[in-house]
Amino acid sequence: MSSLSEEQRHALLRLAHNVVVSDGLLDPNEEGMLDEFRREMGLPAVEEIEYLELEGIGEVFHSRRSRIIALLNLLKLSYADGAFEIEEECLLKEISHTFAVPDAEFLLLDNWVKRLVSLESEALNLIEG
Repeated sequence: MSSLSEEQRHALLRLAHNVVVSDGLLDPNEEGMLDEFRREMGLPAVEEIEYLELEGIGEVFHSRRSRIIALLNLLKLSYADGAFEIEEECLLKEISHTFAVPDAEFLLLDNWVKRLVSLESEALNLIEG
């Protein structure tokens, strides 16, 4: 995420908030992951994250690289509570369409993130015994 500009990092945090609240719930795991996400991006703490309209978001994430980084991070966040809710999936597909990412590529990204989350879980189990 360090290759994203400050404007892109702020927008990504707002998009992440859009995704986690899209199912109407803010799970404590999602809230914690949002806060971790914010810290990883070097952004200051904020009292409330504002909703980000998707119109014009393609201009903020103008390169393919920044769009894929954003989608991968949003997909990973959507699995934080252990379930990929239909509302989250619909919003992520809408974002991917806004980014001109084909559905087949979106499915590849989703599959990669699922495997990553599974491996991270497996590693945690190994560490904790």
